[in-house]
Amino acid sequence: MSKPLSWWARARRDKVLLLMSLPGLVLLLAFHYLPLLGNLIAFQEYLPFVPFGRSAWVGLDNFAVIFNGDPEFLNALKNTLLITLVQVVFVFPAPIALALLLNSLLSERIKRIVQSVLYLPHFLSWVIVIAIFQQLLGGSGLINNFLRSHGMGTIDFLGNPDGFIALLTSQVIWKDTGWGTILFLAALTQIDPGLYEAARVDGASRWRQLWHVTVPGIRALIILLLILRLGDSLTVGFEQIILQQNLVGRPASEVLDTYVYNNGVLAGQWGVSAAVGLVKGLVAVVLVLGANKVAHIFGEAGVYQK
Repeated sequence: MSKPLSWWARARRDKVLLLMSLPGLVLLLAFHYLPLLGNLIAFQEYLPFVPFGRSAWVGLDNFAVIFNGDPEFLNALKNTLLITLVQVVFVFPAPIALALLLNSLLSERIKRIVQSVLYLPHFLSWVIVIAIFQQLLGGSGLINNFLRSHGMGTIDFLGNPDGFIALLTSQVIWKDTGWGTILFLAALTQIDPGLYEAARVDGASRWRQLWHVTVPGIRALIILLLILRLGDSLTVGFEQIILQQNLVGRPASEVLDTYVYNNGVLAGQWGVSAAVGLVKGLVAVVLVLGANKVAHIFGEAGVYQK
């Protein structure tokens, strides 16, 4: 039995890989971990023109907005949770359904063409996506021009507060559903074809094959992505919402991310905004750890294993 290599010997053996990973590690530290020091301003009466760390210390005063029933914060929290709920119900399952549909196509050529068309919207910025929706649904857009030309009344799709969540959800589905199928299609290719053959020999219909072979084959991936989605559940699309906020107004469109921007950058309440952002991050960590624990209880791997 060979003697295990020392830490230094393994580092010398893998030095090329370590050097290749160094730029990514530097970027990760510079843009994800170093900015964490900025959370210090959540405990200060922060002023941008005062050197960092020298603003007046206020302890937990900035966190009072979370617990004192501030109407603007509660409205942002309510909108965030509502959008999260709708997107988990409608957006999360969409790539799974689309991947199963694509996987059922027999022609590989047609499948590749459809995949290419579906992936394209993911590479468009939110500015372009919203411009496309304005060209279709805006007051002088395609649909309203059609209604106007036929003597019918126009519909305010983009400025209707009651339809704002549906508008956001439809934009996310159009932009990211195709891209989201990549992981599920990769997982579907790992399912043993012999399982489908055995199911057909036993007389299983396509629905039973789907339920008893396909879904168990991608269940671990579904749970993994659902846990990660929960960790990101309080982030519901800052760019997408801030670009459309003027159309529907803040009462209908204010979420935690825009609340932080509007109160911190625009209104100068840096400490309060940092406190809200810090609590939002801590809640996300708790959700990921809790969901991962539940996954372990049900025998799934989750994001990490013990």
